[in-house]
Amino acid sequence: MIKYKDIENAAKRISGRATITPLIESSLLNKKLNGRVLFKAEPLQVTGSFKFRGAFNKLQILQKTTNLKGVVAYSSGNHAQGVAAAASHFKLPALIVMPIDAPEIKIKNTQALGAEVILYDRYKESREKIGQMLADEREFNLVKPYDDYDIIAGQGTLGMETAFQCKNLNIFPDQIICPCGGGGLISGTAIAMQHHFPKIPVWAAEPENYDDTKRSLEAGKRLSNKTDNFSICDSIVTPIPGELTFPILKKLLIGGKVVNEPQILDAMITAMQYLKLIVEPGGCVGFAAVLARILDPSDKISIVILSGGNLSLEIFKKLTLGK
Repeated sequence: MIKYKDIENAAKRISGRATITPLIESSLLNKKLNGRVLFKAEPLQVTGSFKFRGAFNKLQILQKTTNLKGVVAYSSGNHAQGVAAAASHFKLPALIVMPIDAPEIKIKNTQALGAEVILYDRYKESREKIGQMLADEREFNLVKPYDDYDIIAGQGTLGMETAFQCKNLNIFPDQIICPCGGGGLISGTAIAMQHHFPKIPVWAAEPENYDDTKRSLEAGKRLSNKTDNFSICDSIVTPIPGELTFPILKKLLIGGKVVNEPQILDAMITAMQYLKLIVEPGGCVGFAAVLARILDPSDKISIVILSGGNLSLEIFKKLTLGK
């Protein structure tokens, strides 16, 4: 397990490159929810999601410790853009393996950042095998999306920032909920937040049919999802909790909350109305749980992580036109 010091070191590496995103709230929304809810606005991060934090931390370490020729990553889009942006900073070639059904905006943005994109069928092919094969062929380093301690430490800077922001506001939160796919973000965030607030309950938020973290925590072992189920939450539909992340989740998390598509869409619309933020489906699952009172915010101070804002045009049309 990584330590808080690893997150502090990551924060130094990404300083001046990653954005210190705001912790925001709405008095009208607080009244609606009968509690105080503060949102970590990571859609305002470089490349539109928290993934840039871990990617930049990892690449800076690799740049200093290896003969780095280039990088390979596999991702549905947010890690892809984070790695592409970090690689561009270090003037390195980046090869990104992305599902053919990934949102077009994520594919185009990854290419615009200078990366070469290889598309695959997520239902029939293994991105892990493809990524490793390409890394071996080109003698590039593979940058995994969550099962890497340097990535976890980088994502943990979000939790460290949140803790400092709470303390600056003289806020002592009662609970925090965070989107969870493979577990990199919530692992680092839990380590950082519980360093500053040792007793704070940390909840994972997941979409229905991809509740592997919730079920794994209840079972005490890693359980997988059926990966042939469609979900609008493309950024967090992973097959199984990470091998490195799950021991951290098992130790630090209190449990998981699961939300359905209508609840997620409702939360996205509410975020637009009250927070003036565009949040992608996977980034909004924590808020969906609070808004639907699956995690009760009444008479509490809650921290909700909004992890990304790379919203596809198709989902935007669904929100605004009901199509």
